[in-house]
Amino acid sequence: MQDEFLLVTTSCPTSELATKIAQVLVGSKLAACIQVSAPMTSIYEWQGEICEETEFNLQIKCLALNYSEIETQIKQLHPYEVPEIIAVPISHGLPDYLKWIHDVSKR
Repeated sequence: MQDEFLLVTTSCPTSELATKIAQVLVGSKLAACIQVSAPMTSIYEWQGEICEETEFNLQIKCLALNYSEIETQIKQLHPYEVPEIIAVPISHGLPDYLKWIHDVSKR
């Protein structure tokens, strides 16, 4: 198995939107698994103001080769002008779990 794997994160303003994005990405086989967090508080600066919002985080496990399609889908579905989309390589993991990501993801 020569695939590279990613953990991609994004955050959404509602649980419903987070679930919709997760269903689209898993349903289209761009991601193997997505975990949606409980509500969390995000504090950040945007356009010169300090903002505090409730958000839901998505942890997206996927093949690196699907990243550009995942980014496109998130940007199309997301209401934020600049949504958080961060990808980190998965350098180690349970081999059977990584094989499962490989087997259920589009290549």
